[in-house]
Amino acid sequence: MPACKCLSARFTVLLLLFAAHRQTGLAQIAPMSPEHPWRYSVTQEPRGGGLVSQPKFSLDSEKTWSLAELIDLAEAHNPETRAAWELARTQAAALGVARSELFPVLAVIASSQTVRREAFFGSQFTTQTIQALDATFALSYTVFDFGGRAGRIDAARAQALGSNFTFNDAHRRVIFSVEQAYYRLLNAQGQRDAARSSLANSEAVQQAAEERLKQGLATLPDVLEARSATAQARFDLQVTLGSERVAGGDLATAIGVSPTTAIHVEAISTLPIPESIGQTVEDAIERGFRQRPDLMENLTGIQAAAGKVKDARSRFYPTLTFSATPTPQSLFGFQGAFPAGHTSNVAGQLNLTLSWTVFDGGASKNNFEEAKAGVRATQAKAQVIRNRIANEIWAAYADFETAIGQRQAATALLEAAGQSYSAAVESYNYGVRNLLDVTNAQRILAQARLADVIARTQVLTTLSDLAYAAGDSVEPGARRSGP
Repeated sequence: MPACKCLSARFTVLLLLFAAHRQTGLAQIAPMSPEHPWRYSVTQEPRGGGLVSQPKFSLDSEKTWSLAELIDLAEAHNPETRAAWELARTQAAALGVARSELFPVLAVIASSQTVRREAFFGSQFTTQTIQALDATFALSYTVFDFGGRAGRIDAARAQALGSNFTFNDAHRRVIFSVEQAYYRLLNAQGQRDAARSSLANSEAVQQAAEERLKQGLATLPDVLEARSATAQARFDLQVTLGSERVAGGDLATAIGVSPTTAIHVEAISTLPIPESIGQTVEDAIERGFRQRPDLMENLTGIQAAAGKVKDARSRFYPTLTFSATPTPQSLFGFQGAFPAGHTSNVAGQLNLTLSWTVFDGGASKNNFEEAKAGVRATQAKAQVIRNRIANEIWAAYADFETAIGQRQAATALLEAAGQSYSAAVESYNYGVRNLLDVTNAQRILAQARLADVIARTQVLTTLSDLAYAAGDSVEPGARRSGP
């Protein structure tokens, strides 16, 4: 019995503790039975939650947007460009910090002190009060350090320039993402229109087959085949409608708005499709070497590493520092039975300090070797980036030429399929061809329409890939005032 009472008391205490803990902020509340879902209660917002909110903007749902207009919106509102812009401002501030080492540092310290005590004179104690007012000016300046400050400034300047290239590269990626999403939406809408045309043809063929069946000129299997083709065309249309919705959400997200935002764009049939590129792949590669922001950023990294080498080399030499601490002082004294007194003077000191680390266990030497290795590493990385740029441009150039050939073949295929379908329908109406020939010609025409749309967008997409690989969309030297 005592053991049972002890267990019962412990269980009661645990139950009370659980109830108290549940009331003081249990995040997840267990359900009473398995068929009920878990309920999550938010009692406090996460700290810093307001920092991740972005300014909202809306698009005109009635306007037909061009690609250039959508790119402008994305560059202004995409969070990636804003983050890169703030990073560039951070590096600019770091450069200002590095430059501040060229100037002296002046600090002012003001103090006031009151001392009250009992002083012993002769055979009695006298109360003394002394009021001191001090102002100390501490001036320090590094006269020379054998290039240490210059190296740090060079490194900070290169890093600030590199952050500008990072900012440009962020714009390049945003532009590319908008272009790709834009062309995917055009492709989806083109396939939707092609699917609707194919559905109209299927319905027309089905209606003709049913009319011929009523007249005794067709068989029931012919009508069933026509109905099957119509059902397949409706299914294909629904697939393209779903793809269009997904592509529209991708484009809205790339711009920086909600994926539920409806964006009306130009029809792909109204866009000019280039027939050739008008340049050699060698020209594109050389232009990529001059314009790619990521390569330019790496080259500034070499400059920053060289500045660190200069800074590390200066650690082998002494540093001469000048300091001055003038201290104006006023003293006021009060004591019983005597008149008050006052005095003022200027104290302080001047120092010239020559500091030279004679032995540091190899730290300076290893820092110097580390800095030189950093230069070699960034140089090797630059070569890696150059090779990657050349390969990306070569692949994009080859894809574009292939897309041009596919576009020409798709145009010829669409023309031939349209003529074949028209001839098959006409022959079927005269009773020369059967319905299987018509549905087969109709299927080939539908495939030709889709191939034509895909070939059109493929030319535009591969051209965008080539511009992205060569850095044509954003010139590295372009200066922007904000995200």
